[in-house]
Amino acid sequence: MSFSRFHYHPTRQMSESLLTAAILSVSGGLQDVYTYVSRGHVFANAQTGNIVLMSQDLFSGDFGKVIHYFVPVLFFSLGVAAATFIRQKLQDFDKLHWRQIVVILEIVLLFSVGFMPEKLNLIANAMVSFSCAMQVQSFRKVNNYAFASTMCIGNIRSGMEALCSYHQTHNIQTLYKSFHYFGIILLFALGAGFGSICIPVLGMHTIWISCLLLSVSFLMMFIQEEEQDKDQ
Repeated sequence: MSFSRFHYHPTRQMSESLLTAAILSVSGGLQDVYTYVSRGHVFANAQTGNIVLMSQDLFSGDFGKVIHYFVPVLFFSLGVAAATFIRQKLQDFDKLHWRQIVVILEIVLLFSVGFMPEKLNLIANAMVSFSCAMQVQSFRKVNNYAFASTMCIGNIRSGMEALCSYHQTHNIQTLYKSFHYFGIILLFALGAGFGSICIPVLGMHTIWISCLLLSVSFLMMFIQEEEQDKDQ
């Protein structure tokens, strides 16, 4: 077994490195707990949960709450479209990688949310969901493995699939793959837990911690050993 396979590949985009994925996952977990605890029990990332709660309110006749959950779902969809548009239009931009542009927009949106009072929760949740969608659409690989930095269900499935595959084949690379996924899940959970203890202290400003984490990931993406294709 060659130990070199465990090292960072010098020609890989830093935006697809395990370290970048780790930072984004901590930020993703914090964003989710922030909107749920501070912004009216809405999920920023887990739109399945929002759809379930929206349907429950729809059938119970509580139409005000239907809007409460529908708006984040709508803006999550728009965020996916926005990230796709940025990649299509700016993948050849020379000054910044297109993913860095996405991160800048995320920082601006989330920083603005930190100033919004509780009465603007609907707008705040829309902006956080939009930001989360841009992130999950733009950062979809870690060391060439597909992953999600803002939700866990796909990572759980992929991690367990890889672990079962290792049990059958004893391929150490497959085991290493499963560790990637379980590590990302753990970091997401740590981000959520950290956010939950910060909210009583920082209140609505807690989201600014995500801005700090995203700023670190933005700077890290300047680290490249070789020029890469911008559309990766």
